[in-house]
Amino acid sequence: MQKQVITTESVSQRNVSTEAFEFVRELASELSASTIKLPSFPDVALQVQRVLSEDSASTERVVRVLGAEPMLAARVLSIANSAAICPGGKAVTDLRSAVTRLGFDALRAAAVSFAMVQLRRAKKYQTIERQLSVLWQHSALVAALCFVIARRKGGSADTALLTGLVHGVGKLYILTHAVGHPWLFGDQAAYMRIVRDWHGNIAKALLENWNMADEIVNAVHSYEDQARDGRGQGGQLADVLDVADTLSVCKDVPELLQERIAASKAAARLGFNAEICQTLVGESAEELTALREALGS
Repeated sequence: MQKQVITTESVSQRNVSTEAFEFVRELASELSASTIKLPSFPDVALQVQRVLSEDSASTERVVRVLGAEPMLAARVLSIANSAAICPGGKAVTDLRSAVTRLGFDALRAAAVSFAMVQLRRAKKYQTIERQLSVLWQHSALVAALCFVIARRKGGSADTALLTGLVHGVGKLYILTHAVGHPWLFGDQAAYMRIVRDWHGNIAKALLENWNMADEIVNAVHSYEDQARDGRGQGGQLADVLDVADTLSVCKDVPELLQERIAASKAAARLGFNAEICQTLVGESAEELTALREALGS
């Protein structure tokens, strides 16, 4: 009988596999619950999401909720005065004027942006601060790109901005929960498989709990599905998100941009080629920078 040799590497792999299994089981259990929440997400940000989802929400009530948190109010003013939202316009200095200038989706984006700053500062996430920062910077860039793409196509730029900003919340949820399973960070391949398989459904559950519009939920949940045909609720928004995500990765690498856009069904449906994408990014450079800064990237 051949004697089994147990090495440090084999023990480590078994530990990682066990940890991954336990983590996935935990994700499945939480996803099946109807109250899935992002940890350390400020209550005021959730309250803003609830108020803005109400058909009867008045400007006065929105101002009152936003004004209860000075840092959130400051973020709203920053976005309202950004070059993308108010190009060459007069700066507003009071919250009521900012709320009037911004649509509800832009206000939702401000609340998400504020919440991310608080989450990144949480002591319990110090060990993943770099990963949180990278994820947020990517989300802010995708959001800004969604804004300028939607504006070019005549869609709601505010809704596209919000969609881009929240498209990574499933990945954020997984990252914050992985802190309790440190073995996972030792095997990036295993971790990325979990992210790939789970982030879409988690994002869908989170956004539904935040009472996000079905259009946004569907776009975030489906944009990576290359088999979709671009029709149905959120279809074009998903295409905008898909192209924005592609541009975020390769906008500065012309050869890769040409390859990815040429192969993109979403880009074809939007009528975009690599040249159009490069022109759009170049012409919108100021707006892209301003939005990313306003969002706290």
